[in-house]
Amino acid sequence: MESQYKPHISINLWAEGDRPREKMLIQGRRSLSDAELISILIGSGGKNESAVELSRRILNENGNNLNQLAKLSVEDFFSYKGIGEAKAMAIVAALELGRRRDETLEIKKKQIVVSKDAYDELKSLYMDLNHEEFWIIILNQANRVQSKQLISKGGRSSTVVDAKMVFESALQNKASAIVLSHNHPSGNLTPSDQDLILTKKLVEGGKLLDIKILDHLIFSNNTYYSFSDEGLL
Repeated sequence: MESQYKPHISINLWAEGDRPREKMLIQGRRSLSDAELISILIGSGGKNESAVELSRRILNENGNNLNQLAKLSVEDFFSYKGIGEAKAMAIVAALELGRRRDETLEIKKKQIVVSKDAYDELKSLYMDLNHEEFWIIILNQANRVQSKQLISKGGRSSTVVDAKMVFESALQNKASAIVLSHNHPSGNLTPSDQDLILTKKLVEGGKLLDIKILDHLIFSNNTYYSFSDEGLL
């Protein structure tokens, strides 16, 4: 019978694009998972566990919930083998900075009422892109912006969007509603057949999960197309 044992491989032996620090430099901070970001704070793991593996274990034991993780004290982190005082303080300090940033942004959270509100919220993300990206806006019950999430990144003419990833992100962030968006680097604002099929699929899926799809925007050359404005939702 084949052995289930998988030998530990040092991060130094990983492909360069898979190392958190190198990945951040090459692909940008938004490309990193929560575990990879925490692993940068930790710096190094132990003999039998890389920093990323240790970070994944810590997240898993806290329901993969950053809000839950932020409730842990420096002493709480000591219970994890491989986390000493310096590493624990680095994680707690980073989470506290995130909390304070949220406090300063709370009063600025915008309410999405019309398509132009969503356009203004997202336009900086799509500025000067020569490839397609798909973003969603997470909204609370009052349609106020809670966060913006990158779902996928593609080539010049398309990007693959998995409906499961859209709703996974929405559920993790406790969304009451979401706004879909992507860009057409070609400048053509007309929705493709794939755009129409995906939007219909997500609207129907949202009904089952009680998550309303408020709109789907297509961005191009400082202008946009709104599915809601065109009566396609």
